[in-house]
Amino acid sequence: MTRHVSFIGLGSNLGESGDQLAQALIRLNQLPGTTLLAQSGLYRSAPVGYLDQPDFVNAVAKISTTLMPQVLLAALLQIERECGRERTFANAPRTLDLDVLLYDDRQIHEHGLTVPHPQMHRRAFVLLPLLDIEPDCVIPAVGSAREAMQGCLDQVLDRL
Repeated sequence: MTRHVSFIGLGSNLGESGDQLAQALIRLNQLPGTTLLAQSGLYRSAPVGYLDQPDFVNAVAKISTTLMPQVLLAALLQIERECGRERTFANAPRTLDLDVLLYDDRQIHEHGLTVPHPQMHRRAFVLLPLLDIEPDCVIPAVGSAREAMQGCLDQVLDRL
């Protein structure tokens, strides 16, 4: 089976967020045909969109997987549900948020899945952890993640 490299964004701002992300990383590594290759440090960031909620803890994981993009997404959504994620409204607080950021160098526009993640190049809480584990990362149709980060320097992150 063909192996693919994917980067997964992780976030949490309800419950013990660090523990939620640690558990999610274990679960990622347990997905069929999937191996966790690297994980970033943890970063605290202010919420985006709906502001009346706790700060988030974010990270990025690099995986190798035989799962196709839609199957990977379905598996991530299942992990979210098992960790108590409830989708009450857009940008609501959450126990766990898992996003497919990149999948090889592909651009995907399918129902429920857009890769690269459409906002990743505008969010320091994605770019900084991504650069932790992939310093020369190129985002398809955007360019260098390092250059994208230059446009996010006004976003405050605390490394935990």
